[in-house]
Amino acid sequence: MEYRLTVKSKYVNRFKNGYPLIFKDAILNLSDVQEEGSIVRLVDERKQFLAKGYYGKQNKGFGWVLSRNEQDQFDRHFFKQKLQEAIKRRQHLYDNPDTTAFRIFNGEGDGIGGVTIENFAGYYLIHWYSQGIYSFKDSIIDALKELVEFKAIYQKKRFDTKGQYIEEDDFVTGERGEFPVIVKENGINYAVYLNESAMVGVFLDQRDVRRTIRDQYAKGKTVLNTFSYTGAFSVAASLGGAAKTTSVDLANRSLPKTQEQFQINGLDDQKHDILVMDVFKYFKYASKKNLKFDMVILDPPSFARSKKFVFSAEKDYKDLLKEAIAITEKNGVIVASTNASNFDMKKFKGFIKTAFKESNEQYSLVEEFSLPDDFRTINAFPEGDYLKVCFIKKHG
Repeated sequence: MEYRLTVKSKYVNRFKNGYPLIFKDAILNLSDVQEEGSIVRLVDERKQFLAKGYYGKQNKGFGWVLSRNEQDQFDRHFFKQKLQEAIKRRQHLYDNPDTTAFRIFNGEGDGIGGVTIENFAGYYLIHWYSQGIYSFKDSIIDALKELVEFKAIYQKKRFDTKGQYIEEDDFVTGERGEFPVIVKENGINYAVYLNESAMVGVFLDQRDVRRTIRDQYAKGKTVLNTFSYTGAFSVAASLGGAAKTTSVDLANRSLPKTQEQFQINGLDDQKHDILVMDVFKYFKYASKKNLKFDMVILDPPSFARSKKFVFSAEKDYKDLLKEAIAITEKNGVIVASTNASNFDMKKFKGFIKTAFKESNEQYSLVEEFSLPDDFRTINAFPEGDYLKVCFIKKHG
């Protein structure tokens, strides 16, 4: 079914300039479309064609523009062409034996919003972010099968409008994997599980940050890794010669998962502290015990809920930084990271400035990172470039 959606005049130029997300405020008659996966044709109020896409509700909006050519058909040929271009852009990663885990397709950055695809040493993982894009699954999976050599293809359905993962068997085709699959990232081993939950064991968008910590910052240092998940930063720091790492995360699974990441790199996990506890409680504990670290890594989820507290990056990051500043040694480094897409780097640096000011401490920004090149973004959609990481030196 195809629908014509009329774009309000004040948003016409935004779509003409390549904005890919179909959002409620921009459309006069969005309620005309009911069915996920419907083809939609965007027109201005004079009925002039603007773009063509699909309808699919997700936490960001109501679908994505896929083409500015009225003649395009969203068939296997169309998706194959998009995938082929994306894979070609990642050829340097395919050719690098030290890195076997990377993203091969990044949603709207590669021309199809609502779907991402990652390669984990020949096991491919597709994330579907709406029922709408999932209705094209056969064309997309067939195109992928034609273009890559794969051991297996897995998928995560994240249709819930909050972006939540739907629990089910994630295997699609190929040979079922024996998990964990061990992948490499700049020579570091990571254990990944494609069949357990929405999370697989390592966030690929932090690849450059982990390498930098290992190669330039860790040697001889005491490192605190908060919201540590499976301890990927801790392992990178340890391989870079850190004197000791402390990993803190509230999830029970973080303990065995972090131990496993140390072990597959030939490191003794007993020499490192791995704590299952609330990060904010740990800050209070560290403060009381007068513990100080040479490096503190802060990579909280953009939104998290514990029994007593709801953490939102936009609201609470400044206070999180103040807690970190208090237990960072003089001339120590804080790696402040956020994946929140609802504010930009400028605002993030504002949080850093305020946190240091309120702590009566001086600092300098040593370096900053955004997404690595396999997480391709487009200028017309700045929200897609969500990762913001600052290496901050606390002055003595």
